[in-house]
Amino acid sequence: MGTYIQVTTTTESKADAQEIADAVVKKRLAACAQVIGPITSTYWWQGKIETAEEWLCAIKSKAALYEELEQTIRAIHPYEELEIIATPIVKGSNGYLAWLDKNTR
Repeated sequence: MGTYIQVTTTTESKADAQEIADAVVKKRLAACAQVIGPITSTYWWQGKIETAEEWLCAIKSKAALYEELEQTIRAIHPYEELEIIATPIVKGSNGYLAWLDKNTR
């Protein structure tokens, strides 16, 4: 088994988040992608504080697939400056991690 990551990104619509989830799973860059929301995000943008309703896409993958995963997200994502954050999965159940291995490239 390899090193695993969870990649998150936020989008302005459920449809955009679902399109990303579908693409990364179909390409086997992720074993699972969850669309969560709506959520409320508060952030700095162009010198002022903004608040927006967004959708979170949480993607389970392997660290070795990160570059292609990021490229796939960027190709679909509508934001000018998008959030793509990879967090290492430091522990997980053996069965789940084996399933993640089996269902990704």
